[in-house]
Amino acid sequence: MNYMFMESPVGQLMIAGDHDGLKFVSFSTGKKPVSPGINWKQCTDYISDAIDQLNEYFRGERTVFNLKLAPHGTEFQLNVLRALQDIPYGHTTSYGHIAAKIGKPKAFRAIGAANGRNPISIIIPCHRVIGHSGKLVGFGGGLATKETLLTMERTYTNSSRLKSA
Repeated sequence: MNYMFMESPVGQLMIAGDHDGLKFVSFSTGKKPVSPGINWKQCTDYISDAIDQLNEYFRGERTVFNLKLAPHGTEFQLNVLRALQDIPYGHTTSYGHIAAKIGKPKAFRAIGAANGRNPISIIIPCHRVIGHSGKLVGFGGGLATKETLLTMERTYTNSSRLKSA
């Protein structure tokens, strides 16, 4: 697995992937930071496009990522991750809405747990999921980071700088 650290407006991120695709975008701080494994190599092979597209996202020039993703998890978790990718840039949804979307309307707590295990933060936009009351709840990078990402997206939503892919 190849990895690099990149600085971003929300702190240092660790980006990692291999020939299968992007496997991690992890916050250096927060609840579950990912550290490079013993056999990981620090280089941009397989992940340079992710770094470029994340930089475009943070500059307000990108709303949709066009990357080969290789997330890991149970079939339920992978279904949740696929549903998260349908949340439009600059919008939010609730855990209950995601639960209904994947055909498990009573599984909103399990949706929250799967959301919290998202290995590819930002690119798979778990930050766009909020509580049913509209409150910001749970985020691996911290609530301040979640608020920063959502505010940034709202700010850039009407910008002419945006490109969708």
